[in-house]
Amino acid sequence: MKKILLIEDDIRLAELISEYLCRYDFNVVQVLRGDQALSAIAREQPDVVILDLMLPGMDGMDICRQLRKSSALPVLMLTARADIFDQVTGLEIGADDYMLKPVQPRLLLAHLRAILRRQENHPDSSPNRVLRFGELQIDLAARQVCWKGNEIDLKTSDYNLFVILVQAAGHVLSRDELLRRWRGIDFDGMDRTVDVSISRLRRRFNDDAQEPRKIKTVWGRGYLFSPIAWEE
Repeated sequence: MKKILLIEDDIRLAELISEYLCRYDFNVVQVLRGDQALSAIAREQPDVVILDLMLPGMDGMDICRQLRKSSALPVLMLTARADIFDQVTGLEIGADDYMLKPVQPRLLLAHLRAILRRQENHPDSSPNRVLRFGELQIDLAARQVCWKGNEIDLKTSDYNLFVILVQAAGHVLSRDELLRRWRGIDFDGMDRTVDVSISRLRRRFNDDAQEPRKIKTVWGRGYLFSPIAWEE
């Protein structure tokens, strides 16, 4: 049974698509917000992502750009906008296919099957589920983290946050954005769970708490996973 991650904020449409695809032996996981997409991808390890273009929290274009930095996971993009510019942009940033709404379920099924056939016929293009930065290696399928040849045992919550940071390597993520992707909640000005988890991660990877270089604090903005620091 192939797993589909459906990222769509129209609840009624998401339910209709899910119900239809389930009849054809697909396992469909729904995500209603764009800012929860990348953490859901890391957690669920789907075979294909169906991605709406207009989403709350983070739009489909940004999600696809972030995903393509570390993965070749197939993406089928949906939009209600018929603008040819959007279609070209979506394909150029890495979407594998593009469909306009309203979506015809039978046509959507045919597109999904075509994407999966291409994956099976070209195994070298299968999703990149191993991320590497210097001596750091993360096997997303096995949820395994190795550093300097040793496996690092992380708590589930710390692992999930770490993957979010790694998949955004070189980009600053605010505490609010991290919380939304990690736990699906907004920052209330008091929640320190992100800071506590990052402190634990720094200790596990010998990152100096006073002058961290691997997971940097960018004052007034948030946190940044530095890809260069792991090569030293």
